[in-house]
Amino acid sequence: MFKKRSDAGYRQVLPGIRQKTLVHGDKTLMVEFLLDKGALLPLHSHPHEQTGYLVSGRIRLDIGGNKEEILAGDSWCIAGGAEHNAEILEDSVAIEVFSPVREEYLPEP
Repeated sequence: MFKKRSDAGYRQVLPGIRQKTLVHGDKTLMVEFLLDKGALLPLHSHPHEQTGYLVSGRIRLDIGGNKEEILAGDSWCIAGGAEHNAEILEDSVAIEVFSPVREEYLPEP
């Protein structure tokens, strides 16, 4: 599967947090997040393993009580079921991969 760059297809998932699925397969799904300074991703968990890369900006990520300031170029991995949250410290762009595929993130046909 190939998918070309487009500014279309973002959806607001929380105040200051927009998400777009870039591409997906049978076992993984890759998402781009546009994150506005001051936005908060509340504490949550899900069964999917989640790996991420911060393309630009700065966030504070808390994974199971382990807090880390993440800068552009940093990456992370969150085990399935682990509680995590984030505070957006600067306008940021993050790319994350989920496995297995998050059905709720699949694009509309």
